[in-house]
Amino acid sequence: MQYQQWRGSGNEKRETNQHIYGIRAVIEAIDSGKEIESLFVQRGLGGALFLELKQVLKQQGISYQQVPVEKLNRMTRKNHQGVIAVISPITYQRTEDVVPMIYEKGEVPLLIILDGITDVRNLGAIARTAACTGVHAFIVPKKGSAEINPDAIKTSAGALYKINVCREDSLAKTVRFLQESGIQVVACTEKTDSDLYQFDYSVPTALVLGSEEHGISDDLLRVVDHLAKIPMVGTIASLNVSVSAGVALYEVIRQRRAT
Repeated sequence: MQYQQWRGSGNEKRETNQHIYGIRAVIEAIDSGKEIESLFVQRGLGGALFLELKQVLKQQGISYQQVPVEKLNRMTRKNHQGVIAVISPITYQRTEDVVPMIYEKGEVPLLIILDGITDVRNLGAIARTAACTGVHAFIVPKKGSAEINPDAIKTSAGALYKINVCREDSLAKTVRFLQESGIQVVACTEKTDSDLYQFDYSVPTALVLGSEEHGISDDLLRVVDHLAKIPMVGTIASLNVSVSAGVALYEVIRQRRAT
């Protein structure tokens, strides 16, 4: 199996992303249980071996991006055969496995759902705050989310190694599962008159945060239990999403410490 690690310049120790290139090598990596963070496939690629790879991807629910061969050539000088996979530095969990474990420990669940957060540094900063506030897990979608890569790991100060990260096909279905598990789901959004501070977070809670550009999707806003906004004064209309996460999480902590 062919592997390649990419490192930044300089003498300091850096986190690395592991790349696997070649169709057979990628198939073997998937079969061995490697977590695929992203997969790049040359446009127009065909052949029997590629059809075998497509079947494996379909069975495992792994998506891929079709890209020009020039992009692949910039990623490696090796014989990539039109396929390069980026292996995740973490092992993703399943929400349906994590939630029962929280209850079994006798703890009150606290989770974060990230909808459309594509900036790796925001993701890392949220993970760092989550780890500092006792969040049990945060949940990201398989598509439309920032990669967990060296920049995310660095920004999180290593928190991404210490907190459960769940990657799900459908956030709306995940929200319904959480609700069925006795967890209230609160969306942090400006599309409401309800104040963040008026809700009770001493109960099992999941907070939803959306991207600064698009916010939380309408599909999620329709299924959550509460919409909550952070009070704003002055002329700036919004906070950075990682700051919003900190404000909301510390309100949860304040209430839970008070009770």
